[in-house]
Amino acid sequence: MTTNRLLEAALTLTGQLDLPDVLQDFVDLSAELTGARYSAMGVLDNLGRTALFVHHGMDDRIERLIGHAPHGDGLFAEIPVDRPLILDDLTDHPAFSGFPAGHPPMGSFLGVSVRIDEQVFGRLYLADSPGGFTPEDATQVEYLARAAGIAIANSRVYGESRKRERWMQVSQEITTSLLEGTEEEEALQFIAQRVREVADADTCLIVLPSVGESWACEISDGYLAPELIGVEFPNNGRALTVLREGVGVIVDSLARAHSVRVPILRRFGPAMYAPMIVRRSGLGIILLLRAVGRPEFEPADLTMAEGLAQQAALALELAAVRHADDVSNLLAERQRIGRDLHDLAIQQLFATGMQLHSARTQLAERGEDRLADLMEQSLTSVDESVRQIRVIVQSLREAGEAIVLVERLRRETSIGRTALGFAPSLVFNVDGEILDDDECNPLVDEVDARVDVDIADDLVAVVREGLANAARHARATSVQVRVIVRGRGALGRVSVEVEDDGRGVDPEVSRRSGLDNLAARARRHHGEFTLTPTESGDGSILSWQVPLT
Repeated sequence: MTTNRLLEAALTLTGQLDLPDVLQDFVDLSAELTGARYSAMGVLDNLGRTALFVHHGMDDRIERLIGHAPHGDGLFAEIPVDRPLILDDLTDHPAFSGFPAGHPPMGSFLGVSVRIDEQVFGRLYLADSPGGFTPEDATQVEYLARAAGIAIANSRVYGESRKRERWMQVSQEITTSLLEGTEEEEALQFIAQRVREVADADTCLIVLPSVGESWACEISDGYLAPELIGVEFPNNGRALTVLREGVGVIVDSLARAHSVRVPILRRFGPAMYAPMIVRRSGLGIILLLRAVGRPEFEPADLTMAEGLAQQAALALELAAVRHADDVSNLLAERQRIGRDLHDLAIQQLFATGMQLHSARTQLAERGEDRLADLMEQSLTSVDESVRQIRVIVQSLREAGEAIVLVERLRRETSIGRTALGFAPSLVFNVDGEILDDDECNPLVDEVDARVDVDIADDLVAVVREGLANAARHARATSVQVRVIVRGRGALGRVSVEVEDDGRGVDPEVSRRSGLDNLAARARRHHGEFTLTPTESGDGSILSWQVPLT
């Protein structure tokens, strides 16, 4: 083989950017240069095992008979890192352990390591050259292996660039989906599908909080998806450890792992765990899986998956906040309609009833009994209309308003955790006594008895707006809600304080509509509303108090 042909072969290799094409060309050209009947390239994984096998000279029938690629041990493991291995008959070597069933017989052998930055990427095997392999053959293949190393490195860079482009495209699709207001489950299902596709995974799971303290697969896409839905992940397992530490992990093979606490995962090979974190709070885990025998995930995959996992966490947070806003708006609208019916319609009907009653009395005194009876019927209709409107007002109230006020406020602080990223504290003080978490505590009913329904609705709205303000504007790391009830009736008073350790009061904040609304609510009950900085200046105190009338 002339020097020109060797140069042409090297140029052919370095001109390729697609890794499979590079490997196949390398194997084919090596056989051409040396006259070998068979040639093959074994790409190694991190443990030195054959992860990918590319061959030349074997037809499909022989490949099916053999049934598997060489494992990378035995004679192949004896190929030196820095020089070729030439054998007149490979069966005479001490490390040769025999051919598998269906394998064609081979004699002469030439093996060369393919290195990238001094790291062995794989091994080239050549066999059955007429007259055996010569040192010149070995030198030519070594040169070609160096060119292959350069081509493989270039194809890796190119592949990573294309892969990063695909990840960014998926990222943009997810962002668009979130901005369009896609529902939580639909958004997560979309994320699972697109992440699985871009990561070239066979299965994608999204593990989320389940009943009590447990975590389970709530979203699944790909192979075994139906069987994986609902599978629980233990607190001491790899998935939740990744979530607690906030750092993703790549596993070379779950099928070979020493410890797998979720048995069904042993049916998979390579795995990649990416935590879903927003503001240091872990909301879930994205788990990507590949079939047994497939290549393991690369660090670049993990970096991109962690970024998309944060977007998935944002999807959860946005959906929760959007749901809370929808519920809040619905309740506010119901309360407004109820108040209008109560304050306008019922009062007008009551005034009309008073006029009809007066007219009926005058008619009766003048002996006009027939007209008086008609007036009596009209009064009855007015009373019935008032009753029906009161039923409508009651039905417009939140279904949960049958729940005591204490529980309603506890629910508000629980919902507020999503927007804040941590759990705010809630303290009830009734005449100087702190209310504990015991639902049977008589003070729970006492709070309900002292605070009427109208003020209770406003209290819930105040707590909701106070928590939202701390989340949106204060950037706080802790928030305390204090509800204080003192005395009864006209002499009694109820107050709410929402204190945060955020960046303090913004001079412009007093013009915000949410806080204006709280001031209006206070004025309606002849109460007071203030927003002031804490004594230290590192935070603010929202204070709302009204008399118990």
